[in-house]
Parts: sequence; structure tokens; C-alpha cells
Amino acid sequence: MNLWKDKDFPIIISCAKTLALWTEKEVRSFGYEPIDKSENYVVVRGALRDVFKLNLWLRTAHRVLVPLFRGQCRHVRELYDKAVTIDWENLIDVDGYFTVSSVVHNFSVRDTRLPSLVLKDAVVDRIRSKLGRRPDSGGDYDRGASVFLHWNGDTAIIYLDTSGAPLSKRGYRKIPGSAPMQETLAAACIDAMGWDGTSPFISPMCGSGTPAIEAAMKAMNRAPGSLRARFGFMGIKGYNQIIPGEKAPLAAPRQRFGVSPETIFKDMVLEAAQNEKKDIPPILATDISPEAIQNAQINAHAAGVFNNITFAACDFAETDVQQFSRKSGSADSVEKGSRPAIFFNPEYGIRLGDIDELKALYDRIGQFLADSCKGMTGGLITGNPDLAKVVNLEYKHRVPFYNGPIDCRLFLYEL
Repeated sequence: MNLWKDKDFPIIISCAKTLALWTEKEVRSFGYEPIDKSENYVVVRGALRDVFKLNLWLRTAHRVLVPLFRGQCRHVRELYDKAVTIDWENLIDVDGYFTVSSVVHNFSVRDTRLPSLVLKDAVVDRIRSKLGRRPDSGGDYDRGASVFLHWNGDTAIIYLDTSGAPLSKRGYRKIPGSAPMQETLAAACIDAMGWDGTSPFISPMCGSGTPAIEAAMKAMNRAPGSLRARFGFMGIKGYNQIIPGEKAPLAAPRQRFGVSPETIFKDMVLEAAQNEKKDIPPILATDISPEAIQNAQINAHAAGVFNNITFAACDFAETDVQQFSRKSGSADSVEKGSRPAIFFNPEYGIRLGDIDELKALYDRIGQFLADSCKGMTGGLITGNPDLAKVVNLEYKHRVPFYNGPIDCRLFLYEL
């Protein structure tokens, strides 16, 4: 396979469990028609530019994968035999570097690290047999190419991982804080609330600031991948070489004989930056902890959205929402889907928090939403259904999500 020359191949977009619905909506908004999907992946067809675009723009996905092999595989020896037939010498530079990661559920494998080692051996043995030397390998996603193995039962799929580090690692969360919400989950919750970036967004109990930062980036139309310095596709052989006939409209004019994949991607990033919005609606983030607010501000600086978010250290009930609720009650604003949104991610009593104290907290959240947030869309995500009942508000929708291993629900209220 030659990723840079092939014009049509399957692209698998993986995501966390329950996020596929929102990833599919993103993919469709980009103009792609999915050809397959499950609860944790969406499949489209495309080529070089599509791999770049998906890595740059997806907010709810984890990886963009290109399959190299799919077939029966019962034990690690068979894995080696199948993997060594792949033309790795055309994908990984002999003087380069690559990583191997895997998800394995096979009865014959007791040590789940072994398949990654076997696959690594197959890659280097193949390249050494063809070119007389071998590339280095290790676990550093900031270097070289990435290979991913998904082995479930007797079926193994070997992918070229064009993302490298998961896309959830945007690069802005310098200080995560305690029990942080993953960026992709925050983006999916914002989408599930129906918030389109044209109305105010409020994030009380903001923690390290992830929901507010994701909201600001969405409102600005900022490509989430534009913050990252490295993707897995940058380590694929030929990334810096000229492709005859390819063009990059914003690149330097000397492209009569074609441009490199590197130039194409840089051109895409530049175009995304030029299309960002300067003026966005108010975004407010508050937390009772001054330290949390300080951490959120540092993360917002790293994301380049510090000036787009108003931060305040206060109890959530002191969050100044009246300025928004007074403006949002008209029928016109509701009809247009531009309700201001207020999003809560309180402790669940699983990783953090005392249950009795949390019952009082959830009761206060319900009162605050009912009394102070009229005309808004309210969202509250929790992994504790008993605590959700204490909110004592009628919800319009209940959306399933996983926060890491925790089975959660996002409750949506039209206030």
C-alpha cells in the first residue's frame, strides 16, 4: 500500500464507547457517507487529504486508522506470519522510528504485551530482509510512525495509525486536575446539548476547564488538531517527498511538479486558521476552588482561548447567569436553537465525593437550574442515577455516555 498515491481506501475512525453516534454526525457534517459503523467506530472511504482532514477536525474521535491486514489469527506465531507479509518497507523508513500498540482479547494470549512485541518483530524482520537494515522502535508517539493491532477472538486487524497519540490529547491540558473529563467526551456532551456555538455557554464547577475550552474552540470554529505538533502520519515514509500532480492552494507558488504531503497538511492547517471566527458568544467558567480556576486558565492559555472565556472563583450558585437568562427567553431564540447552555459535571461519589454531601449538592444544582436558568438548556452528566433523581427536575432527554469505565447519563433539561 502507498498511502500517498492510493486514491480510495477504507478509513476507520475509532472512538470511545457510546461516542460513535456523535462521531458519525461529525463525519457526515464533513460530507462523508459512512459505509460501516458500530458503537465505537465509524468507517468511511477516502485518500490522503481525507486522512489529514479527519485528524485535524474530529472532536469526538480517538484515532484515524488505515487497515493493512484483516484475517484469522489464532495464536502469536500466526500473527507474526501474517504481519511479516505486509510491505512495511514502503510504509516505515529504514532509518525511521515506529511504535506498536494493541488491544487484545484472545484466549491464547496470557500477557497482552506479547502481541505488540511479536508485531514489532515482524515489522523489523520484514524491513531488514528487504533493505538490510531496520528502523528503531519504542513507545514514543512524538516520533515516527504508529502501528495498531486489534485482536479479538480469532480475528486480527493490523492498522497504520495515522493519529499516533489519541486525538483526545489536544495538547492544551497542561494541568489536568482531579478526575478530569476527557476532551472528546466534553465535545460530545456539548453536541448532545444541541449547542451550536451561537449562544452563551456556562460551565459551573469547571474543574480544569475542559468543557469551557471545548465550547470556545467549537464557537471559534478552531480545528482541535491544530494545537498538536505531531500526528502518526508524519512518520510515514514519503511524508516529505514530492507527489507529482498534487496541489496545495495556499502553499508557495513553486508547485509546478507537485507538492509533498507535509505541504498539503500545512496548507490545510493554515486554511483552518484563516477561517476561525474572531467574535464568539460569552463563555463563562466558574469553580469554588481558586486553584482549579488557575489551572483552567493555564489550560485555556495553552488552547489559545483564554481571552474568550470569563473565569471566576465562586460557588456554582453564585455564577452570574442572570445576564444570559434574561436575554434568552424569547420564542425566537428558542426556535432558532440558540438557547444559552449551562453544563454541570459534578462528582459522582465513585472516584470523588461523599454520597450524603453529594445529595445536598445535587439538590442545590436542581434548585439553581430551576430558579436561575430559565430559558436555557441545562445539561448534567453523572455516573450515579440515584443522585440524578435528587436534582428533581423533569428531563427532556437522557443520553448514555461513558466517562472512562463509568457508565454515565447526560440529563438534558429545557428550563
